[in-house]
Amino acid sequence: MVHKSDIEIAQAHTPRPITEIAQVAGVDARYLELYGNWKAKVDYRMLRETDAPDGKLILVTAITPTPAGEGKTTTSVGLADGLRKIGVNSIVALREPSLGPVFGIKGGAAGGGYAQVVPMEDINLHFTGDFHAIGAANNLLAAMLDNHIQQGNALGIDPKQITWKRAVDMNDRQLRHIVDGLGGKMQGVPREDGFEITVASEIMAVLCLASDINDLKARLARIIVGYTYAGAPVTAADLKAQGAMAALLKDALKPNLVQTLEGTPAFIHGGPFANIAHGCNSVTATRMALKLGDYVVTEAGFAADLGAEKFLDIKCRMAGLHPSAVVVVATVRALKYHGGVPKAELNHENLEALEKGLPNLLQHVNNIRNVYGLPCVVAINAFPTDTKAELDLVEEKCNELGVNVALSEVWAKGGEGGVALAKEVVRLCDQPNDFRFAYDLEDSIEDKLNAIVKKVYHGDGVILTPGARKQMKQLTDLGFGGLPICMAKTQYSFSDDPALLGAPKGFEVTVRNLKVSAGAGFIVALTGDIMTMPGLPKVPAAEKIDVDENGVISGLF
Repeated sequence: MVHKSDIEIAQAHTPRPITEIAQVAGVDARYLELYGNWKAKVDYRMLRETDAPDGKLILVTAITPTPAGEGKTTTSVGLADGLRKIGVNSIVALREPSLGPVFGIKGGAAGGGYAQVVPMEDINLHFTGDFHAIGAANNLLAAMLDNHIQQGNALGIDPKQITWKRAVDMNDRQLRHIVDGLGGKMQGVPREDGFEITVASEIMAVLCLASDINDLKARLARIIVGYTYAGAPVTAADLKAQGAMAALLKDALKPNLVQTLEGTPAFIHGGPFANIAHGCNSVTATRMALKLGDYVVTEAGFAADLGAEKFLDIKCRMAGLHPSAVVVVATVRALKYHGGVPKAELNHENLEALEKGLPNLLQHVNNIRNVYGLPCVVAINAFPTDTKAELDLVEEKCNELGVNVALSEVWAKGGEGGVALAKEVVRLCDQPNDFRFAYDLEDSIEDKLNAIVKKVYHGDGVILTPGARKQMKQLTDLGFGGLPICMAKTQYSFSDDPALLGAPKGFEVTVRNLKVSAGAGFIVALTGDIMTMPGLPKVPAAEKIDVDENGVISGLF
């Protein structure tokens, strides 16, 4: 049997006009801004002008990622379709893919198989231009900052203490560390500089956490771009940049409405990475979905120690959201990888390796239930090579923790393959929960870092380099000590060492840099060797992407 690729499945499907999807979702036509036949933006005024009660919020997260894949977005889409199959009014709210991974390792990032959002090619490439607007706003601020220094530097900005970087939505290691302003007096002030990938820009976090246009402007104004020679922070407001930046972002702030292959309404908006940013779709899109759906399925990037931790400790705290249930996605293949099996041998039954890898899943599940107080179900993303003995072992170990397991067959069967998971999610949503955070905002920065490392990663604690300790004192003295923490950490391990698979113990996490994102409203802690600008692999996915004379794109997985 020949399997169709994700893009072939998507291209063989005829989507419904987006105006019909808007009607299914309950979006009044006066709030709809069409971007062709299959995409639309929904005006955020809708949130001000509705008094509908909120639906139930379901977070989809996963085990620690491996090269074997987990299928978090695929499961999210299939679950939303499965909920509709059992007669529930569901909506899915996802992040927009970054061009970096699309052309790098992952290829497309809009779900897979028969659990996808469409138009898949548009979503994966330029979509409605949100990322371009974010990059433009980021780089406008950078240009105004350097121009201020060039034009006399009335604020006394120290070029060696500039923290604001330029941004481009591409994996481009060549731009991590650069020197610019070369070429003479009229070409700018020479200084060391660098680029971040757009999804790591604080503007992305600001857009995703802003509650409305006024909040967006206020957050933009608070962004710290560097420090003066006297050590005082310099903000975007000091440069009078926030108004122009907000003007660039006014349409990007509006959530994008698309659909799944089965016609379930889907909001796709914002896309910060969860290893270097907070990893969730926008608050505006989530709130909009909650007003329109009885059940809203959303995801947070990478594993539960990154995306779910930030979704719960940052996004839910800031936006006043209260999740009703959590889905932890795993595959038998990935668990065997955590148990020491090489990728090439994952198709063979190996109960011993599976048992060795299972602690990774169980630790994520334990965190959701006991650290955050939320009900949880494990979704096993099915592969044809999974054996009954392997699936039974996963179920047995999860049941020992009081957690049910649902086999998810959404890649192959769409919503029908998500019905069992949907029924368990509905059951969990009807249970009361004791949602709480991993730390209190009143805790010191070091105590918050330790709480995350000890409670969520199950490590021994945090080590602050001398530079990070100095930054911690500076940030506390400036009044930022009460902000939540956004950990920038490898996605491949609970620890800051990507080689430590499974559920390691006896490790410490090294924080080498602490930086305030005053507009987003959190402190970024850079751990290990994590970088905010990825590079392309030896064989980039871009080499396989093409377009024919009819404009049909191929190679997006």
